Amino acid sequence: MRRTLLVGLSIFATLTLNFALAGAVSAHGQPVHAMKVHDVKAAHHKGGGTLLFSHGGAIERTPVVFIVFWGGQWSSGFSTGGYTSAQAQTYVQGFFRGVGGSSWASSMTQYCQNVPSGTTNCASVSGAAYVTNPSGQLGGTWVDTSIVPSKLGTSSIAGEALRAVAHFGYNVNADYMIFTPSGSSTTGFGTQFCAWHSSTSSSSGRVSFSNMPYQPDAGAACGMNFVNQTADSFGHGYFDGFSIVGGHEYGETVTDPFPSSGWLDGSGAENGDKCAWISTGTGAAANTRLSTGSYAVQSLWSNASNGCVI
Repeated sequence: MRRTLLVGLSIFATLTLNFALAGAVSAHGQPVHAMKVHDVKAAHHKGGGTLLFSHGGAIERTPVVFIVFWGGQWSSGFSTGGYTSAQAQTYVQGFFRGVGGSSWASSMTQYCQNVPSGTTNCASVSGAAYVTNPSGQLGGTWVDTSIVPSKLGTSSIAGEALRAVAHFGYNVNADYMIFTPSGSSTTGFGTQFCAWHSSTSSSSGRVSFSNMPYQPDAGAACGMNFVNQTADSFGHGYFDGFSIVGGHEYGETVTDPFPSSGWLDGSGAENGDKCAWISTGTGAAANTRLSTGSYAVQSLWSNASNGCVI
């Protein structure tokens, strides 16, 4: 009887958490696409399934990333695990400063817009407009010292994305990435998801944005030491999650900026989902060399290769 009760309570707790997350993701009225945590017992796509196909919507033709470090803590400074917030900022900015023009990002140039829903090969459609991979995709960084709400929800992140638009200017090809400090995250971080991306409305048009909690807070569940087992003074290992998860969200916003109208497979997986948390074999996460240094990344799905590529 006691075991039955405990199992029942466990199921109830799980359902309650799932319901809480589901309610949160619809709070600002737009779909949210989340990267699941790493869990050896969980089922991941692992590159399986059908090809990605266009759902008739837009891609980011000339990708741009705007980074917002939200919260006064980023200005005053904090430390976790022997590393400072300034080191975290250096790591994050270095990754996004170097990702443009990289071979890692080149797999996305096969995807396009202005094609019928169901298209899997852009070359088969006249007038297709492709993703490009220019260098210098980091459009700017802003430390917004306004207070992060203690009860942080999707509407709060969407609101901060709109403040980022006001600060940087509107760009339909941009992902406005909201990085919150240690201890500040939306419900489900580290237990269900590591980050998510969504969109919202502005007077200028649709805005694509990503919610990026402080990944080291979740430890191995969100990529710590996933590629680099030994940490170094730069933060390789400890900050692996920032580039693995950040790269996952970047890749998905480029190919599906307004979920889920871009490129997904029949199960609803985007190019990052199909290759998440692969540790060995084809498509395994690895360090990739960017113009700004070496960073841990996961692979991304390529229709052209029919698999996960780095």
